[in-house]
Amino acid sequence: MIENKKVEVKTVGEHRPGDVCELKVVRESEMGAFLDAGTGNTSDDILLHKQQQDSPVQVGDIVKVYLYLDPHGRMTASRKLPKMREGQLGYVKVLSVTRDGGFVDIGAERGVFLPYSEMRGHVSPGQLIWAKLYRDKTGRQAVSMRVEEEMMRASKPAVDVKVGDEITGTVYNILPEGFFLITMERYIAFIHRSEVPGGFLDFGQKVTGRIAFVREDGRLNLSLRPQKEQARVLDADLILSLLEKRKGSMPYGDDTPAEVIKDVFGISKSGFKRALGKLMKDGKVKQENGWTTLIEE
Repeated sequence: MIENKKVEVKTVGEHRPGDVCELKVVRESEMGAFLDAGTGNTSDDILLHKQQQDSPVQVGDIVKVYLYLDPHGRMTASRKLPKMREGQLGYVKVLSVTRDGGFVDIGAERGVFLPYSEMRGHVSPGQLIWAKLYRDKTGRQAVSMRVEEEMMRASKPAVDVKVGDEITGTVYNILPEGFFLITMERYIAFIHRSEVPGGFLDFGQKVTGRIAFVREDGRLNLSLRPQKEQARVLDADLILSLLEKRKGSMPYGDDTPAEVIKDVFGISKSGFKRALGKLMKDGKVKQENGWTTLIEE
């Protein structure tokens, strides 16, 4: 995959870069085959290079091709067709990010431009993102990460799911309150930031969450946090780990302020107390004068 360079948009007859069309082979050369652009001028014939042919062609054949501009700004054809059409959504890979914007792989011969104005968040090479394919005001093909409306139209209400089920989706929109995902079944799901350990997900990130609520309209609320019993076990292991590092004692207990617990353990005060209660019930720790100590077996 080779990047587009920022060049002036050019048309040949009715044809524009980014078009997928069927053209007739009118002549051949050592470089490949030339296709009739329909202008009546042979100088406008479009080259289908031998390297861009998936099988040999001959004069008179009608071939389906993708049109793009070569590094010199000349209209060129390829039999490698894009996986997206204009107006469609795609889960695409970012090829590169430059001073002018980024380029993404839509499966065609050239990367397609992602303007900075159409980016969401910090985009990096290799990242997978949701994007829609469109034409900008100059007629140039480009993609945008602003896909909320298209996602709503493409989605469908969730069926045959229940609270507690696990489901996988990818992030397509991020708000201060949380994250919107589209699942593999095309269900819309929302994860509140409080239900994400660490509070951060990135655009395009793939996650598997637990269904916490099924709305009447068929949308889902998810959680990435473990259920209470599982969380209590994990939090208890976290407390034991710190105790072992501190040679069996720590200055934290039921009366420790919540902000200190959050800073030290990364969990809520209620979660800390549940885990501590489990360890005390299991006879593994004891509390005395604000300190928690391991009980030697």
